[in-house]
Amino acid sequence: MKELLQSVKLDDYTVVVAKKQLKGRGQMGTVWQSEEGKNLTFSVLKSFDALHVNHQFLLNIGVSMAVFDVLHGLSMPNVSVKWPNDIMSGSQKICGILIENVLKGPLVGYAIIGIGLNVNQTNFENLGKASSLKLLTGKTFDLDELLHNILIRLQHHLNGLEAKTVSQLLPSYEKLLFRKDKPSTFTNAQGEMFMGFIRSVSPAGKLVLELEDQIFKEYDLKEVTLLY
Repeated sequence: MKELLQSVKLDDYTVVVAKKQLKGRGQMGTVWQSEEGKNLTFSVLKSFDALHVNHQFLLNIGVSMAVFDVLHGLSMPNVSVKWPNDIMSGSQKICGILIENVLKGPLVGYAIIGIGLNVNQTNFENLGKASSLKLLTGKTFDLDELLHNILIRLQHHLNGLEAKTVSQLLPSYEKLLFRKDKPSTFTNAQGEMFMGFIRSVSPAGKLVLELEDQIFKEYDLKEVTLLY
């Protein structure tokens, strides 16, 4: 997508789909593994005129809610959003989302939205927390139809996004949060373990945890990992 952007002007919601992915990336440099022809691995372009960098978490909300809508519509069990934007079924991860924003001063010029959805793959070596739509339902899914449905919901959630604020959309997003209000174990940037409760997400997109003695603390992506 980045290479295409350097040579041609692309329309909003231009999609690049990888049937086979050799260098799949996850959050913070992790590897995303995918069997050839079995899953959805694609990127979507979305341009903006007036999305301020302070409100860029709106994108995380919109994209994760779009994927949630589609999976919920397919009756996937216990679908939730693991902050900031992994999609879970129960305690197993079925979708990863990676959003790269290209900034123009204080504004987001455009975003490349990368989505990896485990669809028809049934074997995940050394990935005990991963699952797929086929493993969850026993059904084989049409990848093109699934992609089409996700793109429809992406347009629903992202069109007009610039006119909204994170605070407006947070209540709907927080209802979907994985392990919200449940005692959970985390590690901090130093690898130390601690207990806490996920209570909310800040307008800046930080995770708000309640620690011992009713202390509330905000964490960004590099500062905390949820162990589940």
